[in-house]
Amino acid sequence: MTLSSILKHKKLVTAVFFASAAVCAILSTRVAVNYNVADYLPEHAPSTQAIRVMDEEFTSSVPNTRVMVPGVTIPGALAVKAELEAVPHVSGVTWLDDAVNVAVPLEAEDPDLVESYYKDGNALFSLTVQKGEEIPAFERIFEIIGDEGAVTGQSATAYTAQTASSGEVMNASLILVPLILVILLLATGAWAEPILFLLAIGVAIVLNMGTNAFSGEVSFITNSVSPILQLAVSLDYAIFLLHSFQTYREETDDVAEAMRRAVKRSFPVIFASALTTMFGFGALCFMEFRVGSDMGLSLMKGVALSLLCASVLLPAVTLCFYKLIDKTKHRRLMPAFSGVGKPLLKIGGPVAVLVCLACAPAFLAQSHTDFIYGMGAMADGTRLAADSAKIEEAFGKSVPVAILVPRGEPAKELALSDALLDLPGTDSVISYAKTVGTGIPADFAGGKVEEQFYSEKYARIVAYADTPDEGAVAFAYVQSLRDTVQGFYGDAYYATGESLTLYDMKNVVTGDNRLVTLLSILAIGIVLIFTFRSIALPIILLLAIESAIWINMSLAYFMGSTLSYIGYLIISAVQLGATVDYAILATDHYMSSRRLMPRKEAARAALGGAFRSVLISAGILSLAGFTLWGTSSNSIVQALGFLVGRGGLLSLASVALFLPTLLIWLDPFVRATTRNAGFYKGETT
Repeated sequence: MTLSSILKHKKLVTAVFFASAAVCAILSTRVAVNYNVADYLPEHAPSTQAIRVMDEEFTSSVPNTRVMVPGVTIPGALAVKAELEAVPHVSGVTWLDDAVNVAVPLEAEDPDLVESYYKDGNALFSLTVQKGEEIPAFERIFEIIGDEGAVTGQSATAYTAQTASSGEVMNASLILVPLILVILLLATGAWAEPILFLLAIGVAIVLNMGTNAFSGEVSFITNSVSPILQLAVSLDYAIFLLHSFQTYREETDDVAEAMRRAVKRSFPVIFASALTTMFGFGALCFMEFRVGSDMGLSLMKGVALSLLCASVLLPAVTLCFYKLIDKTKHRRLMPAFSGVGKPLLKIGGPVAVLVCLACAPAFLAQSHTDFIYGMGAMADGTRLAADSAKIEEAFGKSVPVAILVPRGEPAKELALSDALLDLPGTDSVISYAKTVGTGIPADFAGGKVEEQFYSEKYARIVAYADTPDEGAVAFAYVQSLRDTVQGFYGDAYYATGESLTLYDMKNVVTGDNRLVTLLSILAIGIVLIFTFRSIALPIILLLAIESAIWINMSLAYFMGSTLSYIGYLIISAVQLGATVDYAILATDHYMSSRRLMPRKEAARAALGGAFRSVLISAGILSLAGFTLWGTSSNSIVQALGFLVGRGGLLSLASVALFLPTLLIWLDPFVRATTRNAGFYKGETT
């Protein structure tokens, strides 16, 4: 469809987009959301292979939930265990009676073993909750244990994330949209314009969320983050088009002609901006850890749909309602900042020196931050956070590890169980050989007991570690455990559990960082070369934005805090793709001004011409990030939101202070390596 036909059939175009959005709104409610980041590990990861084999061989997987019931006797605990076993989607419950004979006095048993399950009247059960069925399972579990009981573990975290996710996205939108509306009302010249901006990009967001249904499922990170980021990074497209439209309306009384000129004038700039953003997000698709491709594809699709809506829907709907724009015109409430260049350049030189000195330490520090690789603890105020604290206070940490070894050598299984129990960090070990004994064949122990410990090919041993889920201590324990099992069975074993999954995740995603950074820089660099027909300018622009990224990601190291590695990994592509547009806009102004005036005056003029647009864009992006940070209960989304928010401000500072000084310093290099630069003749150096 040509531009002329779009404008001619504006009502039909608007109706088609709105109808498509209505369909996608329905489809979006049917998008499956995956809350288990371990599912995105590559197939060759050892823990992934172990999970697949365990699912094939056993009806119940490794325990993923701990449930504590306070003030209960041994018979009462056994009754609670029976109720928990009857809960739909709970495929296994382990308690003290699986390790010792509770019918005899417990004083005769190992006190450390007993107290890992029953202590001071508190009973601690280990459950296996089926993935994807957390909501119905935990609703029944909470009925059984009441308000005094407590839950923690991987599936409990997934349950909390599922119940909070949709509400948190809505809360973020209810906070962010009014804030953006205020910014747009201050920055535009008509009360109706911001509504059209949000309408066009809102339709694009709904289309993106609905079309996610065709991908099968999306990660909870993508589901939580992509709508907010899509709004933040693509709202500029609508702003630029309507700004051009208002400019051309002053030149012609023909509204359709004004829009035709506006689209032709703005589309190349919008397209270049969208392309750099898409390439930045596209780099995520090459991550071995598939959360990257899940999020990258969704965001690329979202930006493409935003480009479509800004170029097709917005012109059509604007022509339908341009009279409303005329009726609601007002004086711009935000200053033009045309004189901001002079004071910014005064402090730009010292800032540029400091940034140059900080680049190397920041680049080195960013990779030495203490990272967390999993979903982490839920935010304070959630029941899970309070329950986790209760259980840790009563029983300490306990992380289960399931080990599969070839069946048929009970004595060897017993020896391995003892060796695992001797490992520093192991709290208890449950296996058939240790719990029932090597002298009693599994066939005589009963079907339920045999099914718990044996499949046709494998024997299952479960070790409980008192280490954290992840970190140096946990990962050292994982390596010791794998070395111990390997000493008995070589490579003929499988082991899985949350700590092992996170250990594998650490090994996988660490290698992804260099790849994502390199690909995003190369892709955007190529776009910049063709955009400016220059060798120097892409280097300068990328240095300005990358320095902001390095500083953003290194602050956690200098502050001694931990950082979600998934957030750290994604932000390198998101911040570059989303904020390089600021540098492009400022540089485009500089190059235009440089053909008419000396470099310092050109830098001042560029800042005066671009600062308001960059301020609005960076302000919206930062608000989006900080809103995610403030409304999410999940540590990954919180970390990503905070990094996006802080990154937007740092990129704004870099473009306003560092980039103009770089352009002045390297002006001769730019002149020499830019095709048809046409710089002002009155200055040659």
